[in-house]
Amino acid sequence: MISYRPGRNLLEEDPYQYELQDVKEPELFRDLYSYDAIPKTVFNYRNVPMQMPAEIWITDTTFRDGQQSTSPFTVKQIVDIYKLMARLGGKRGIVRQSEFFLYSDKDRAALKECQDLGLKFPEITTWIRANEKDFELVKDAGVAETGILVSCSDYHIFKKMNLTRAQAMDKYLGIVKSALSHGIRPRCHFEDITRADFYGFVVPFANELMNLSKESGIPVKVRMCDTMGFGVTYPGTSLPRSVQGIVYGLNHHAGVPSELLEWHGHNDFYKVVVNAATAWLYGASAVNCSLLGIGERTGNCPLEAMAIEYASLRGTDDGMDFTAITDIARYFEDELGYIIPHNTPFVGRSFNATRAGIHADGMLKDPEIYNIFDTAKILNRPARVSINNASGLAGIAYWINDYYFLPDEHKIDKKDDLVVKIKEIIDAEYAAGRNSIWGDDELDSIIRSIDHNKHREFVAFGRVKKGN
Repeated sequence: MISYRPGRNLLEEDPYQYELQDVKEPELFRDLYSYDAIPKTVFNYRNVPMQMPAEIWITDTTFRDGQQSTSPFTVKQIVDIYKLMARLGGKRGIVRQSEFFLYSDKDRAALKECQDLGLKFPEITTWIRANEKDFELVKDAGVAETGILVSCSDYHIFKKMNLTRAQAMDKYLGIVKSALSHGIRPRCHFEDITRADFYGFVVPFANELMNLSKESGIPVKVRMCDTMGFGVTYPGTSLPRSVQGIVYGLNHHAGVPSELLEWHGHNDFYKVVVNAATAWLYGASAVNCSLLGIGERTGNCPLEAMAIEYASLRGTDDGMDFTAITDIARYFEDELGYIIPHNTPFVGRSFNATRAGIHADGMLKDPEIYNIFDTAKILNRPARVSINNASGLAGIAYWINDYYFLPDEHKIDKKDDLVVKIKEIIDAEYAAGRNSIWGDDELDSIIRSIDHNKHREFVAFGRVKKGN
């Protein structure tokens, strides 16, 4: 079949119409996934074209997939986080949607309170299993779109649901038709796509969904769920693990347009961010994330990471408020008691802090030498220095200037007598067996004990800077 491809302005040939292969035995790809060994990365040297969509965005699963890995959020906490998420995404809705559970009274109350805020973005959507009982909850929720779990690997179809491929497809199409009959946009979650028979089930099923979409005039979305984090992005890798191959294949062979393609990945093999970015690059408009990457096992793609990645790929923040990232991290720590590893990019307490004296010396001369970007301006997180046995005079001086917001004309030099005396105390502590870093309160107390008057001057500068 020859067809004209908008966007590329060329005629393309797709000579084969993929149909369901209703096999008797499950295809478990034992050559790739033997279970008693590390999954194999195999190459067939087939490369597909990069085709970044005209518009890309982020969707959120913090209150659905993310919340399954943490202590349950209260209604107030969900509302607070939702508002912070809206602030991060900005008026253009770069954070486009957020999905909610519907199974408990608390879930439904939180959804209703977020709806009552009247915010355009993120649009509130839901998630259900592929059955009519769950769909009744969607009809009562007043949402325009719902996710529907449609597991697509034989691991799930044969081993979990005890169905054949034909039975699974029939079951899935039935609930999608129910959604369409009520004017609700279905978002089909192709669970475990990186272990699925791509041409024997995934593409034929997507073809059926696109036919339903054309008949109804209602968009049907496909979420490509890398449930186990098996996706890889190396050029020339084979399906079903190739991220770019999956995106291209659904777009080219099943005719799923970019705006209806969404990637959802997990971080089991440390590839979650690069996999999501690759999905964007090769034709998916949406990537699904959670705040701080919370989620089952190793977690989802961190939403804040993809917000930064968006700006990197587009060259603009398109109205996003990155300072909300810092406020989100503080809310998770202070309100939820969530422990963020200190070295987590963008949100960890030490992500832009240095402890090495030679680095601190560079920071004293110009923060740009060792800071990834102007974190004070972009994230409202000034570069910091943590004090330990390796910080040296430069580290102590930088800490003083930073902690008390000292203006340039009052900044302390690393040769200052106060800095030398502080270092003597610190060195003595480590010589006596200390092995932990110094807290801000400890250092503040040392300065007060050494020079009370200078300490009062420092504190006064800090109050002016903070507006107190």
